[in-house]
Order: sequence, then C-alpha cells, then structure tokens
Amino acid sequence: MKILKYKKLTGGKYKVTLDTMDLMLYEEVILKYNLLITKEIDPLEIEKISNDNLFYEIYYDAIKSINSRIKSIYDIRMFLKKKEYPIDVIESVIDKLLKQGYLNDLIYTKSFINNQIVTTNNGPNKIRKELLDHKVDEKIIYGELESFTTDLQLEKIEKLVNRFYKSNRTRGGFVLKKKITNDLIKYGYDIELIDKVISKFDFTNDKDIAKKEYEKLYRKLSKKYNGVELERKIKEKMYMKGLVYEEDI
Repeated sequence: MKILKYKKLTGGKYKVTLDTMDLMLYEEVILKYNLLITKEIDPLEIEKISNDNLFYEIYYDAIKSINSRIKSIYDIRMFLKKKEYPIDVIESVIDKLLKQGYLNDLIYTKSFINNQIVTTNNGPNKIRKELLDHKVDEKIIYGELESFTTDLQLEKIEKLVNRFYKSNRTRGGFVLKKKITNDLIKYGYDIELIDKVISKFDFTNDKDIAKKEYEKLYRKLSKKYNGVELERKIKEKMYMKGLVYEEDI
C-alpha cells in the first residue's frame, strides 16, 4: 500500500493518502513505523498501526482534559471510560501519563486543598470527603491536610460565625447557636473548634429581632386568633426561633 501524500492536520495528526484509502495518523505512529522513509504501509501492519493510533488518540484526549483542569488518576480513568475507549488501552495510557508526571495524586491533592482553602469556606472534613470521592489514597489526604492548620481553621470559623451572626434576622438564643453550629459542621469543621469559637459570641435574646418577629407574627396570626390564644400561638412560634419578646424579658 503506497503512500501518495501527507497533509498535516491539527492536534498532531496527519492525513495519509494511500493508493487504496486515507488514514488519519498521529505523528508518533508515522515515526514509529518509518512511514516518512518507506513511503508505504505493509497491509499486515495495518492492525498494529490502528491500535497504536488509538493509543495516541486516547492519550491526547487525556492530555487535553488534564490541561483544562488538574485531575486525579480516578478522574481521568472515568473521563476516558465514559468515552467508551477499550479498558486495556486506557490503563496503558494512564501508565504513560503517570511515568511522564502528567498524573500525580500527591500534586493533585496539594493543589485541591490549596484551592479549597483559598477559594471556599470548606473545612477539612468536607475536603477529605471530596478527595476520597476522587479516590485519592487516604494516606496522601491525611498528610496534605496538615497544611490546613488549626489556627487557619479557627480563623475561617470565626469569619463564618461573624457572617452568620450579623446576617441573622429571624432567630435568637439557642436556635441561632444550633443553626450556626450545624452549618459549620456541614462545612466540614470539627465540633470542638466550632464550640471554641462560638463561646466568644453572645447568643442571648436580641431585642430588636424579637420585636420585629413578634410584630410580624402578630400581623399574620391575628387574622385567625385573638386574646390569650393569639399570645400563646405567637410565643410558641417565637420559642421555635429562640426568641422572647421584650415585654417578657
């Protein structure tokens, strides 16, 4: 099968025009089989050439994905599986990427944790869970999470408590304290550190919030109740929000 001409395409590929067909081959495959020199392809090697070409198709697909955003080994494996490439070739590609340093779960973990610390409010427990979801080895996670120091966690927790505390408009007392605590646990912080920060804040009844909430409930519930029953219903709703109206203080 004689090669009549080559045409360079994007992505490291060439259109190779033969006397019987056209092939889209990667440069690495052309060089491996000395096609620039021999100017012909042995029909018996077509299958080998196709298999090698598939390898580089998967390889460059993986490289493109990694270049767009750093990924774990698991991420790349799943990305390639979704494209329905042969499993054995995927694993061969991953081996090559590991040897070349394009895939490295330690570097991925360092980058992931640093990004989470800088750009999110997530605590170490949530970060750990997300990394485990990416199938990163727990020993790597444990070692790298040491960069998220206790002092840094306390600083982030205090900022969050301040934000939640100042933005509160409808809750007070134990209800507000419980909500903030639960929110911080969801963010991934340990209860011991949360309690240490929260103990600095005053969660006694906020008179202004209590008065506004009372007036709002009064307007709503007075359409259905009156007298003692109205006051009882209002107090029940207020208690559920951790508030006590100023006249009862």
